Amino acid sequence: MDNCQHVTLGCCTNLDDFYRRVGAAEKIRYYNRLFFVDTRGRRGVIESSPLAPPFHLGPSFTLFPSLSWADKFAIGRAMLAIARSAGRPADADGISMLEWLNKHGQTEGAITRFWQVVLVSALNEELVRTDAGYGIEVFWKGFLSTRRGFEVGIPSVPLAELYDGCREAITRRGGEVRTRAAIREIRVAGDAVTSLRLDDVTEITADDFIAAVPQDTLLELLPPEVVSREPAFSVLRGVKSSPITGVHFWYDRVVMSEPFFTLLDRTTQWIFNKSRLFREHAPGGPAESDGQYLQLVISASYGLLSLSRQEIINICQRELLDVLPATRAARLVKATVIKEARATFSPEPGCDCWRPPQRTALKNFFLSGDWTATGWPATMEGAVRSGYLAAEALLAACGTPQNFLQRELPPEGLAQLLFPG
Repeated sequence: MDNCQHVTLGCCTNLDDFYRRVGAAEKIRYYNRLFFVDTRGRRGVIESSPLAPPFHLGPSFTLFPSLSWADKFAIGRAMLAIARSAGRPADADGISMLEWLNKHGQTEGAITRFWQVVLVSALNEELVRTDAGYGIEVFWKGFLSTRRGFEVGIPSVPLAELYDGCREAITRRGGEVRTRAAIREIRVAGDAVTSLRLDDVTEITADDFIAAVPQDTLLELLPPEVVSREPAFSVLRGVKSSPITGVHFWYDRVVMSEPFFTLLDRTTQWIFNKSRLFREHAPGGPAESDGQYLQLVISASYGLLSLSRQEIINICQRELLDVLPATRAARLVKATVIKEARATFSPEPGCDCWRPPQRTALKNFFLSGDWTATGWPATMEGAVRSGYLAAEALLAACGTPQNFLQRELPPEGLAQLLFPG
């Protein structure tokens, strides 16, 4: 059981490259149809058409049942503003995504049933706390500039199995992976890291070090005097975090046929049919008669942090009764809730001024993590970009420069011809 579902998008070129490197590419299944359900039970689909980008999603968007025509016209105007600027409109600097949407005359329905639905899930933050630049980039890179940028890639195996190739790649090259070896202190002398002190008081020395821990954990591990004297570390106090909640339900029978869908106007945002996702990868796995495992995801779940696990289960169970009628006759065999209060960094307006580069003032110490300066928000793509950039910085410092970072997908069709940016 994973804490929370990981997904990728067709526009995530570095994450795609990383999966190939560790032999996990075949464990990612891409879906070119996005399913939505509103409170009236109406189901909508967003899918590509033969039209060239940025209009390829237009026909399904026009038929989307949960938006009024006023909503759709407002969204179309804002999308055109994004496309004309190649994802970088001049009026988005230094403001929140909600402010930008209001400047562009978005209706309440457009905000709550479209922009909010996509962006809160993609960025794990509320619109009022999201930098407009990041929100706009999601739509340019994911929905407008390329045909397959919006496609959702979902692992068909648990995350532990998905990343098995990482350990193998390291050990095959003579490296070692230690688990249950918590680090308690990063020891520094002068302008270099000298060693790491572990929980059991043993020390590890090395020529170079890459830290791949959350930003608040890094501040706890470094000596306080180093944090105070180095701006790249001290500014991390300005980076805020946002929560994610995962809810796991096991039913005694099949209650859902789709691989996943998104809920509108609900606390629950995504439902993933884990039984089907796993079965598609390993057809010989548990049969449908063995029941069904669903994982629900609620991003930016500030309102749930103070609730008990049973209260959250009750909320989600009531919502599933409405959108999945088969749950009314099914028995909920087991349920659990995993709250991650500091799941990702918050992409709030101006957050880039707090995000440090991968190379630090300590000559043998490098930073990795989606909270570093990657040009992307808190995503798996941003995490991989940070790792590639840290590797590039380390190799450059050693006098053996090498490039790992992959190019983003170039605009296609009319998005390239009409809106070259």
